[in-house]
Amino acid sequence: MTISYAFRLINALKNTKKSSVFQIELQKYSSHVKYAEHKPLEKIRNIGISAHIDSGKTTLTERILFYTGRIDQMHEVKGKDNVGAVMDSMELERQRGITIQSAATYTIWKEHNINIIDTPGHVDFTVEVERALRVLDGAILVLCSVGGVQSQTLTVNRQMKRYNVPCLAFINKLDRLGANPERVLKQMRSKLKHNAAFIHLPIGLEKECQGILDLVEEKAIYFDGEYGEQVRLDEIPQDRRTEVKERRHELIEHLSNVDETLGELFLEEKTPTVNDLKQALRRSTLKRAFTPVLLGTALKNKGIQPLLDAVLTYLPHPGEVENTALLNESKDGEGQTIVLDPTRDNKKPFVGLAFKLEVSKFGQLTYLRCYQGMLKRGDHIFNARTYKKVKISRLVRMHSNNMEEVNEVLAGDIFALFGVDCASGDTFVNDAKLQLAMESIHVPDPVVSMSIKPKQNKDRDNFSKAVARFTKEDPTFQFHYDSDNKETIVSGMGELHLEIYAQRMEREYNCPVELGKPKVAFRETLISPCAFDYLHKKQSGGAGQYARVSGIIEPLPPHQNTVLEFVDETVGTNIPKQFVPGVERGFLDTCEKGYLSGHKVSGVKFRLQDGAHHIVDSSELAFFLAAKGAVKDVFDVGAWQILEPVMFVEVTLPDEFHGTVVGQLNKRGGIITGTEGAEGWTSIYAEVPLNNMFGYAGELRSMTQGKGEFSMEYSRYSPCLPDVQEQLIRKHQEEMGLLPDQKKKKN
Repeated sequence: MTISYAFRLINALKNTKKSSVFQIELQKYSSHVKYAEHKPLEKIRNIGISAHIDSGKTTLTERILFYTGRIDQMHEVKGKDNVGAVMDSMELERQRGITIQSAATYTIWKEHNINIIDTPGHVDFTVEVERALRVLDGAILVLCSVGGVQSQTLTVNRQMKRYNVPCLAFINKLDRLGANPERVLKQMRSKLKHNAAFIHLPIGLEKECQGILDLVEEKAIYFDGEYGEQVRLDEIPQDRRTEVKERRHELIEHLSNVDETLGELFLEEKTPTVNDLKQALRRSTLKRAFTPVLLGTALKNKGIQPLLDAVLTYLPHPGEVENTALLNESKDGEGQTIVLDPTRDNKKPFVGLAFKLEVSKFGQLTYLRCYQGMLKRGDHIFNARTYKKVKISRLVRMHSNNMEEVNEVLAGDIFALFGVDCASGDTFVNDAKLQLAMESIHVPDPVVSMSIKPKQNKDRDNFSKAVARFTKEDPTFQFHYDSDNKETIVSGMGELHLEIYAQRMEREYNCPVELGKPKVAFRETLISPCAFDYLHKKQSGGAGQYARVSGIIEPLPPHQNTVLEFVDETVGTNIPKQFVPGVERGFLDTCEKGYLSGHKVSGVKFRLQDGAHHIVDSSELAFFLAAKGAVKDVFDVGAWQILEPVMFVEVTLPDEFHGTVVGQLNKRGGIITGTEGAEGWTSIYAEVPLNNMFGYAGELRSMTQGKGEFSMEYSRYSPCLPDVQEQLIRKHQEEMGLLPDQKKKKN
């Protein structure tokens, strides 16, 4: 990389008239040297920026890149200049003003290297947040000072908890009408169950927002200059000193409950120093026992530099986070958990995790996080799942959609590779003998399905290429052919999710598609336990088939109604152990399609208690078929019901439309679980069946003069209403030709 820059510099020097070209090349070269330099482990931070949709994540990232000198100009997400934010590199993102794909970048602040991943806020792209948080050491949870804790904030909070990611909270948009950080803090404590307290206070709100008060340093911070780039420290205004003292005492009190060192000082009634407070904040934040709450407004360029300082001071470096992998060396297949060593020691074997795939015109781009060891250009690595060997020809670090080549990466780095055939969540090592596997990424099940087909038959090749690419990139975007309905089905996390992919097919592959009516992922389940005793016997010359299974199929508790369980309770040798997997496969295979409505069966437990086998005629296939027959018998005699996905819906609207919106939610079968109002705006929380939510976006806009907005996320599966069940059963029977009048026609 350095040699290529040198050649370009020499060429630029040959023509002295083009001194500006030389300056540009020199600037690029010095920038490359600056960002390619490896920092000590203590000077690295891997952070993600996560929040509910439209809380200001991308605007915040844009400001961070500007203040750290990574970009020369700031642009707005939906700016008048039509340039858009750096991290929204996709044309669709710039048009819609939303983040669709998570984007990675890295920058330098006060000699620290910060790797940042900006994630989408919309629930339909939740897997992007999931895989980003899997590989990050810390996070910034952005909250809107008006909206507060919203539905997707709850989802993001759950994801942070799942991967044990420490976080800072940043209450953004202090300049908005109705800004109320106090209310947001109360919501953090009540809804998110965070032990949180302010470390900043605002100097004015809405139009009067001038700066912030730092409770730790006890200073007033103002942001001067055209873009707030000049940070000015001042004394706390006389009229705010009492408030600052009280709030500082509240901060110490919350910290003392979770930090022993500060707790002792508190009990001894000693005043902690600034350093004591910072160390206690860091210790508690790393343990996820406390969440520091910072304030600012990214759009008005206030509060960003103190947030960057807080990232360095309170969030962990890669050496402070324990990452484990499963070492599977024993012959019996039992693995042991080992702790990976993040020290920047090239003697340790390389271990990396592929967390995101992206297919570009150059081939598949695989994003990885290096957890141990070192990787150089030209090295060979092995996929721990497939044992395939890959030579590293290009190592790049990403700045949004721009690639910057590097010669080597060390533990703690986030980087990307070309030409690596793998799946999201695969572990890579540089030693084929090292059978290591890291915990993979949690992928939520799709909740909405639609039929899809190209508008023109000539586009079928492009259609199949687009589907192959998108399903590989995004594990929540799934594709299958329904042989019963003779149509191609795509499944995803919501209507917007599938709509975006349909638009991308047209833009990127010149393949316009038609999306059919959304299909909801209903489930079928058993209401009460049902015994079975099934004999499968077939004799047609030569070796026959013989298998007998008996036991009970019973429903699982409501909180487990999305899973299937198989339990082998047999004693003795009536069913030899080598045939039990055949019984389990038969049970799971039959549950793929229920007999009531053709949807999957879930929430049932198959208890295999007894059976019989024949010394010659029994086989795994015979027991597979016996299990299928047993489940079919239970379908015929048991009591079954259909479950439907219920969504947690949050609607934000002006007070004047409250009654109309509540009435409409009730009409759609919703149950109102709570309401919250503040300064002319109301948030309504409800649980509504997903099947009743289609077309709600347009309806809400028309009811609220375009002012209302809603978000929803999956909550649980619950039994659907009898009339809905009747409709689904009748529709399935129509499709299968099982209705009495259809049978007469056939005859």
